[in-house]
Amino acid sequence: MALLLQLRTVTGLRGKADRIAKAVFRGLSFYTRVLENCEDEARFDETFRWPVASNIDGNEILEIQVFNYSKVFTNRLIGTFQMVLQKVVEEGQVEVTDTLIDDNNSAIQTSISIEIRYQALDGTVGAWNDKEFLETPSVHSEGDGRYPLETDSLLSSHRQGLDISPGKSNQQSAERSFRSKGKEKTKEHKAGKGVFSAMKLGKTRPSKDDHRKQDEPAVLEAEDLDRKALLRGLEPDTISLASVTAVTTNVSNKRSKPDIKMEPSAGRPMDYQVSITIIEARQLVGLNMDPVVCVEVGEEKKYTSMKESTNCPYYNEYFVFDFHVPPDVMFDKIIKLSVIHSKNLLRSGTLVGSFKMDVGTVYTQPEHQFYHKWAILSDPEDLTAGLKGYLKCDIAVVGKGDNIKTPHKANETEEDDIEGNLLLPDGVPPERQWARFYIKIYRAEGLPRMNTSIMANVKKALIGENKDLVDPYVQVVFAGQKGKTSIQKSSYEPLWNEQIIFTEMFPPLCKRIKIQIRDSDKVNDVAIGTHFIDLRKISNEGDKGFLPTFGPAWVNMYGSTRNYTLMDEHQELNEGLGEGVSFRARLLMSLAVEILDTTNPEINSSTEVQVEQATSVADQNCTGKMEEFFLFGAFLEATMIDRKIGDKPINFEVTIGNYGNQIDGMSKPILWRKKEGGDGNEEESELLQNSSEDEGDEDGEMVSVSSSQPMKPLVTDRNYFHLPYFEKKPCIYIKSWWQDQRRRLYNANIMDKIADKLEEGLNDVQEMIKTEKPHPERRLRGVLEELSSGCLHFVTLADKDQHHSSRTRLDRERLKSCMRELENMGQQATTLRSQVKKNTMKDKLKLVQNFLQKLRFLADEPQHTIPDVFIWMLSNNKRIAYARVPSKDILYSIVDEEMGKDCAKVKTIFLKLPGKRGFGPAGWTVQAKMEIYLWLGLNKQRKDFLSGLPCGFEEKKTARGQNLPSFPPISLLYTKKQVFQLRAHMYQARSLFAADSSGLSDPFARVFFISQSQCTEVLNETLCPTWDQLLVFDNVELYGEAHEMRDDPPIIVIEIYDQDTVGKADFMGRTFAKPVVKMSDEQYCPPRFPPQLEYYQIYRGNSTAGDLLAAFELLQIGPGGKSDLPPIDGPTDMDRGPILPVPLGIRPVLSKYRVEVLFWGLRDLKRVNLAQVDRPRVDIECAGKGVQSALIQNYKKNPNFSTLVKWFEVDLPENELLHPPLNIRVVDCRAFGRYTLVGSHAVSSLRKFIYRPPDKKAQHWNMTAKHLNGYLAMTNRAHRSRPTGEIVVNMEPEVPIKKMETMVKLEANSDAVVKVDVSEEEKERKKKKKKGGGGVGEEVEEEEPDDSMLDWWSKYFASIETMKEKLRQQEAAAAEAEEKEEMEMAEGKQVVNKRGSMAGKGSKAQAKNKEKSKAPKDDKKKKQQSAPELPEKKNKPRIDELKVFNKELETEFDNFEDWLHTFNLLRGKIGDNDDNATEEERIVGRFKGSICVYKMPLPDDITKEAGYDPNFGMFQGIPSNDPINVLVRVYVVRATDLHPADINGKADPYIAIKLGKTDIKDKENYISKQLNPVFGKSFDIEATFPMESMLTVAVYDWDLVGTDDLIGETKIDLENRYYSKHRATCGVSQNYSIHGYNTWRDPMKPSQILSKLCKDGKVDGPHYGPGGRVKVANRVFTGPTEIEDENGQKKQTDEHLALAVLRHWEDIPWAGCKLVPEHVETRPLLNPDKPGIEQGRLEMWVDMFPMDMPAPGPAIDISPRKPKKYELRVIVWNTDEVILEDDDYFTGEKSSDIFVRGWLKGQQEDKQDTDVHYHSLTGEGNFNWRYIFPFDYLMAEEKIVISKKESMFSWDETEYKIPARLTLQVWDADHFSADDFLGAIELDLNRFPRGAKTSKQCSLEMVTNEAELPMISIFKQKRVKGWWPFVARDENDELEITGKVEAELHLLTAEEAEKSPAGLARNEPDPLEKPNRPDTSFIWFLNPLKSIKYLICTRYKWLIIKIVLALLLLVMVALFLYSMPGYMVKKLLGA
Repeated sequence: MALLLQLRTVTGLRGKADRIAKAVFRGLSFYTRVLENCEDEARFDETFRWPVASNIDGNEILEIQVFNYSKVFTNRLIGTFQMVLQKVVEEGQVEVTDTLIDDNNSAIQTSISIEIRYQALDGTVGAWNDKEFLETPSVHSEGDGRYPLETDSLLSSHRQGLDISPGKSNQQSAERSFRSKGKEKTKEHKAGKGVFSAMKLGKTRPSKDDHRKQDEPAVLEAEDLDRKALLRGLEPDTISLASVTAVTTNVSNKRSKPDIKMEPSAGRPMDYQVSITIIEARQLVGLNMDPVVCVEVGEEKKYTSMKESTNCPYYNEYFVFDFHVPPDVMFDKIIKLSVIHSKNLLRSGTLVGSFKMDVGTVYTQPEHQFYHKWAILSDPEDLTAGLKGYLKCDIAVVGKGDNIKTPHKANETEEDDIEGNLLLPDGVPPERQWARFYIKIYRAEGLPRMNTSIMANVKKALIGENKDLVDPYVQVVFAGQKGKTSIQKSSYEPLWNEQIIFTEMFPPLCKRIKIQIRDSDKVNDVAIGTHFIDLRKISNEGDKGFLPTFGPAWVNMYGSTRNYTLMDEHQELNEGLGEGVSFRARLLMSLAVEILDTTNPEINSSTEVQVEQATSVADQNCTGKMEEFFLFGAFLEATMIDRKIGDKPINFEVTIGNYGNQIDGMSKPILWRKKEGGDGNEEESELLQNSSEDEGDEDGEMVSVSSSQPMKPLVTDRNYFHLPYFEKKPCIYIKSWWQDQRRRLYNANIMDKIADKLEEGLNDVQEMIKTEKPHPERRLRGVLEELSSGCLHFVTLADKDQHHSSRTRLDRERLKSCMRELENMGQQATTLRSQVKKNTMKDKLKLVQNFLQKLRFLADEPQHTIPDVFIWMLSNNKRIAYARVPSKDILYSIVDEEMGKDCAKVKTIFLKLPGKRGFGPAGWTVQAKMEIYLWLGLNKQRKDFLSGLPCGFEEKKTARGQNLPSFPPISLLYTKKQVFQLRAHMYQARSLFAADSSGLSDPFARVFFISQSQCTEVLNETLCPTWDQLLVFDNVELYGEAHEMRDDPPIIVIEIYDQDTVGKADFMGRTFAKPVVKMSDEQYCPPRFPPQLEYYQIYRGNSTAGDLLAAFELLQIGPGGKSDLPPIDGPTDMDRGPILPVPLGIRPVLSKYRVEVLFWGLRDLKRVNLAQVDRPRVDIECAGKGVQSALIQNYKKNPNFSTLVKWFEVDLPENELLHPPLNIRVVDCRAFGRYTLVGSHAVSSLRKFIYRPPDKKAQHWNMTAKHLNGYLAMTNRAHRSRPTGEIVVNMEPEVPIKKMETMVKLEANSDAVVKVDVSEEEKERKKKKKKGGGGVGEEVEEEEPDDSMLDWWSKYFASIETMKEKLRQQEAAAAEAEEKEEMEMAEGKQVVNKRGSMAGKGSKAQAKNKEKSKAPKDDKKKKQQSAPELPEKKNKPRIDELKVFNKELETEFDNFEDWLHTFNLLRGKIGDNDDNATEEERIVGRFKGSICVYKMPLPDDITKEAGYDPNFGMFQGIPSNDPINVLVRVYVVRATDLHPADINGKADPYIAIKLGKTDIKDKENYISKQLNPVFGKSFDIEATFPMESMLTVAVYDWDLVGTDDLIGETKIDLENRYYSKHRATCGVSQNYSIHGYNTWRDPMKPSQILSKLCKDGKVDGPHYGPGGRVKVANRVFTGPTEIEDENGQKKQTDEHLALAVLRHWEDIPWAGCKLVPEHVETRPLLNPDKPGIEQGRLEMWVDMFPMDMPAPGPAIDISPRKPKKYELRVIVWNTDEVILEDDDYFTGEKSSDIFVRGWLKGQQEDKQDTDVHYHSLTGEGNFNWRYIFPFDYLMAEEKIVISKKESMFSWDETEYKIPARLTLQVWDADHFSADDFLGAIELDLNRFPRGAKTSKQCSLEMVTNEAELPMISIFKQKRVKGWWPFVARDENDELEITGKVEAELHLLTAEEAEKSPAGLARNEPDPLEKPNRPDTSFIWFLNPLKSIKYLICTRYKWLIIKIVLALLLLVMVALFLYSMPGYMVKKLLGA
């Protein structure tokens, strides 16, 4: 249903302006594109479509407004046109031209011309008027880069009238034009024929009325397209192509795609390895703790060692967990890291904090790993507490075949930015909060009647009790915790209304919640059904996102079948493993999340799972209103039924939920009152008893018919049977009742369809790339266009759904977010479209693939509605095989886009075995192939349910009842039948599966069509059979209308088998095809006939197993019988008997080729049938012709061939994609003329061996272009004879990267001579060298290192730094490029990448850009952009570097197969379980040689060349293959991340090397308890090639008792390296020097090497010229010409120049290729027991020197650096402001008895304490105490090395490397109780804050704000004095200062320490003076008077004085009072 508007023109406009129009209907408005600078007429020619859900009313209004468009101000309205749609509704189509009215409702002279159509609900509508709709608009040349012209108008070479039928196709055509840019669209054409048609089914086609016109050729050549485009003023860069489906591939809308892959991959166990490195912890909360880390994965626990008394322990311990489980189980396992305080044997310790994450989260990370990330620890018991510390770790999860790229394990010195590297996936905020997850469980229904306990059956038999035999409860598992509801006894309809509450951090790092209904039982509980909720699907983390929310909604659970046996073999399915094969139950539940406010005091802070009562669902609205649904199915065909079940009658059962289930199926639900006796609210529920009451509804009594009648199958052939469904097709129909939540499925369907279209388009593009068709980028543009229109369309369709009533919160939020995402995607697609160019194609393709994944993710609806439909095949009432059809795929909707993709279509379904039986070969055989038609919809929409069936049938009704017309039929009787002949042209197959023990197969193909099958002949012993056979199927009867057959033939199934002499044939794979159909009234002529051969991918289970090259045509036999068909040429060769060959028009056109084979030798041949191979020979065969090698007389003595080159001629197809494979077989010639096959290899594609002579005109030389370097655009090769310009390339030893180089654009025949001077820096550097030392500029900190100090390791570490720097730059550049791209997307600009000159010869680029020849130019551009922006680094000391490859050398240099290729010979059958038998196990040897294929005759210029030897043909200049003696020198640097081999989680590795007979085991030098051992060893071995050429380097684990275990090994083929043109014998170093650490290693000097290379490559040169120039071919290189010897004497030399040429040898035309640089390669170690999983890596390199040349010098010393001995002297002078801990006994005042403790290596190793400063009352302490810490230190790694025994039982000492950190602690000494810890400070000796000058300036900042303070290193400063703060955490976990210490650190080397010794504490020598301490420090009971005196004197002096004065006063007053009376008396009496 839709309203379509075509807006044509607006005329009579005034003035000149940009115009835009807007059309509004029902509140939805569309804008046209802007027409620029229109004068009086604006031609819009755009079509808009409004999908309408309800019929349009005659008085609704359509409004069109026309504006003057302004970029800045608001648009100015010109006029409006309004139209009432009455006429449109009546007539369906109206054309109008009318005037506009302005604001005042008065008419203006501007008029508008439009056409409107309305397509009503029933699809009745007129056709477009051909003329107008197909008129191409007159294109204004628009300057704004819009594309007025679209695809399809370009493609139609001539117009076609389109009479569009109702229904689909007009909608498509209208859709095509529904685009706001307004692009004119004509009908889509299928252009271009794909050779690799990977089953192109399910493509939309114009519908049936349209089919006749489809035949005109629609194939346009690309050039033709370009020409048309240019005529119309378009850039070819803006053209886009619609779908490129082959013209011959007929697909219509009646059938849908079958699924090719058979086997469900989930549920089968696989190997996984979880490796976790715990590096260190920081900021742990707690005082003076002894932390241990516990690592838990699933059920397994491992612990690190315990570190004493530290809050930042350093562990660096590595743990590995191995699992063999199904992926689902694996990814739900929880990784839990917890830090425990003081755990020991006796007590379990207290938990500090923990961190949880599921394995799936790690696996979804890039590279499946987190590397060096900090996990935030939190305490699950205490929600209110903040974070408890950080734990730094690496976590990686490896499945089989994943290879992990670990970043280089170098010295990690960079500052740790904790906040920036948190262990969280992208997008998760660092501050995670606690949240409550409320999971409400309401009720369940439809539970199976089960009871597993035997007792129940006994009880039932005895008592006859008939209670419900199930006691269900629900168990919810989330983030490692379980919660359960109560158990509802004996209930099939349990009602819980309970909620389970989990408390977990939010967002959680565990993705799935598992909800399981279980049956409680005394013996054991069993699962009834399981459902997983993926939190990512029910929440959205964006800024407009929403918290997880779900329901209340029903979830459906699937599992094993519902037949009740005691032992259920498919019990696993109920646990949620594998695909459920039957409906089990449905559960009503909801989920909500509440973020906790942890500051709230009322909050319950425990994280235990709680269960409490909940209210029932009050609002029936959210779950939806009960509706009656109707499911109809018709079985059109059932063939390929497995012969095992062919003898019994077979029937099919269809079920939806429990409806239709024969055992406990249900009919109409009866009403069910609320149990709580609520308000009488009625809820419906599906009760399981069959209600017998007859429903008098409109169908009469429509009883569901859910299964077909049993029938006996008929024989098809010896493997398969079929059911005789000829003209009579059985039907089924089921009525069911479900809550109506179709909206959810509709939205999912729309998105699925967009995704399907996108996927199909992407396949097209990839195929065009694969088959090298021109202009794949155009097709990609077309794909993006379809995508953006589809997305916009979704937004309009979903928009009307906003106000739907019964929706949960999740429905509303999901709809909003889907609309946002799709709108966004639509805009991005439009922007991307404009950026797609030929050269950006690959990157953009990746982006589009991300769109596809996103769409698929969005389309998956988490809240279920209608359960899936199951189709079971029953044989003799026993369930055999099933198929599961998602209900959304067959759901009907009146809106086309919302309809399920298989609704009302015929779908081919293959039934499979249930559960585990479906695994492996047994599960790959098809149990039955069904053609089935399904329709599911509301009962009230039932009228169209037959509309999609092939026409021409009568309905058969049941006889009973009133037989109302709407009664569904129980079978269909076809009256129309067409007769066809099928011709299957089976040409050849390749890369088939090896089914026999010989490693070959005897293949034949069996073709099935409808109920017939035929076989090709059997070809023996081949994996690449060329059958060249035509199979003719006569009298194929198809039912239905003829024209439908043409568009929609049934599919053909082709199965490939291996013929065995005994037993039945083995299945080798299967594929599908659709035939090209010719009706009797059509001509057999191009473009459709004869059909072309296509490749069809063959599948075996889930894996691909080769390709089939074939073509299929289906020809209708008309009234004239077979005589009308094109004739079949009879057999041409008599030897093949009655076999028909593929006819001429179809078989490929052949031409003569010559195949030259280079036979070099055979290697590593294994025994055959226990006998050794002695006299092998190689047979080469291709397309029936071949050649044999010479016989090797004695394989032991010399495995090389005596005759090197042989050739044969053969006819091969012109089309290279059709070339047959070339087979290599090795046979052993035994006595008496017997031959035994040793092994074979099939070269499936000859393309890389085809030699194409250079094209004379373009001078384009392919062979060198391959090796060309990025910045030399050498495409135009100058022919040798032409005088060419010289090109000067300046070779600098090294220039700092910040300097930008001159841009040089080089072409081979340009006359540019570009001179670049030796840079200033270079001269500076030389001066500096003379002066010796002296920094660059004012930087004095880093002196240039003295050459005597430098060694090989300096070079190695410098190189690693450079490598890491380069990686960082690349990342930065990539991020920058991405940002730029995003900005461009936002602006919608078109970007043209200006390619041109590439600079980038900066130092790092040179040392590192050895990948230039590989790196795409884009990357180079990025590097070059980022180069100038680097921060001005301190000039690093200049150290010559080597190249560190973080992979094998082979991957970098293409396996060194530049001329000698290695072919693995295979024998033995491929294992059956998909992945277990790797190719490795089948390899029985290797053939070395090469192949060259070229078209005859060869052009003369090759053969006429100087020195051409005809014996060698194309293989000129190859070395002799006589045995040769070589000295092999193997350097092993170190190993990283070894797999632990001992119980303690460590290993004792040593190196073992094997080459031929030499076997070196370096057992005595094993390295104790190390997983990252540094070996630093070199081994010399003498070997003879070719006998000894495979070098094995293995790492073994030393064991005291028993044999040593292999950890892993790596194999290197030395021979290929030795002979390679890349010169891998000895790497070319970066600089030439004759002494020092960088001595030239090769016995040949650079100049000798260069002369040899020039001679071998026939290159002119080298010519050394004055002024440091050398000329080679047409390149001139410059460089320095002097060299210093050991004594600093200068000598003239050409070596630097020669080396400069060697380092840029790839730039030399003709012979150039990249030479191997001086390097270290990183090779993965593999263990044959654990195939495919890396066991660690080995860094090493190999040098080889031929023995007939001068001997090389001694090996470089790479032995590990010995740690340097240092002594650190720490003087603790004073403390201040230490907090006071003790209360005085007498006076109650605060004081502290202070002492300071310090250590460097560890508390047990070397802790030292000062004496105690007793009774400090102010926190001041005076010590003058010296600690002395001797230690061994590795400068390069910044680690202290300690060797100690790990435990008393250890055999030997283990070496540990720990960071250099000095810990100082302040304590309060107690006499009787344990000392109290007050505070600590930890100083990292490499970077710690400078101490404060005075105690006052010393603050907390120095600890908390480290980032901004200047840092110093004791290794540079040597001596530091200052004040540092002691800190500890208070009750609130806040850091506070607990004291200050004045200390002095003094670092001396061991020699210096010997010269100036110092005593410990205050002892001699160099004693420190005694501290000046106040006397009280002597304890009061030692000298009570003194201390009392002190107490009184200091504290209470004034008080005492005051008291004394007061007392005196008092005494005086008292005396006065006392003596007063006496005096008075005296006075009075006068005495």
